[in-house]
Amino acid sequence: MNGRPRSLGRRRVAACLALGAAAPALLAHAAAPFPDKGRTIRIVLGLAAGGASDAQARFVATKLGEVLQTPVIVENKPGASFILATEEVIRSAPDGYTFMYAPSSVVAQNPQTLAQVRYDPFKDLTPISLGARGPLVLTVHTSVPARTVQELVAYIKANPGKMSYASFGTGTSSHIYGEAFARQAGLDVVHVPYKGGADAAKDFLAGRVQYYFDAAPNAIQNTATGKVRMLAVAAPKRSPMLPDVPTMGEQGVSGVDMPSWLGFYGPPRMAAPVVEKLNAALAQVLAMPATREFFRQGAYEAESSSPKQLADLTRSTYDRWGDIIRRLGLVKQPQ
Repeated sequence: MNGRPRSLGRRRVAACLALGAAAPALLAHAAAPFPDKGRTIRIVLGLAAGGASDAQARFVATKLGEVLQTPVIVENKPGASFILATEEVIRSAPDGYTFMYAPSSVVAQNPQTLAQVRYDPFKDLTPISLGARGPLVLTVHTSVPARTVQELVAYIKANPGKMSYASFGTGTSSHIYGEAFARQAGLDVVHVPYKGGADAAKDFLAGRVQYYFDAAPNAIQNTATGKVRMLAVAAPKRSPMLPDVPTMGEQGVSGVDMPSWLGFYGPPRMAAPVVEKLNAALAQVLAMPATREFFRQGAYEAESSSPKQLADLTRSTYDRWGDIIRRLGLVKQPQ
């Protein structure tokens, strides 16, 4: 009877001594300054390499590495409309060494349009900073003899069921805009989702899909090939970088006018000092003239924000897209 308690007591004492011996190391790790110089920071991107968002992320990564004096890389994890990348970030340690650069569709549309989304954009992600703003552009392959939105509508109606539009993923803004356009104009078309702008561009430039609500940088790049023309900007007003491209509203199509943006999000439960350090570094990078010019060349505006401002923007964009999705009667779809 007396031996058992003494044995338990000895084990408890040993455990406490072991924990005590480890405590300085644990405290030192917890108090380690962020970032640990030489430790690599990953910016996860849920799109294939080669698209406009990938170029923006890589530009920021280079400059961010210089500011933080530690390696920063972009890790592409395309597929499932950014869900794979988002889930990887959510599962990552909240230590600041893994976060993502994501379009607004990841937090504002995917949770409302895709059945397999299991994350809550307000509970499972930590807002760090806004990254950029810019419009989507309605582009058409030059095999289609349309130079205005009205001409495109007339051509599609003359060829029912024969035309298709691309998107950079089911549930993304390019998909919802395509659906809204088709519903409002009464078009019989086929939706073809891809794993990102780079993949969609291959088939679009080859004429396998005929039109596409594309990110402005991709639209500009594709138009430069001579195989694509821009018909309209999906925004409330014309883009200063594309002053000759009218809006959808100017051409008689309403409700397709929400500008696109991208932001930086980390895993849940990130420590406030780490978020503040990343936010300050990103603000410095996004304010650099070289960064602003690089983004401007693709008709996007580099723009930072506080974490609170990004959280508020996430909520307001989620609510506005929710209204559009309900008006269209869209239901959550399998990927």
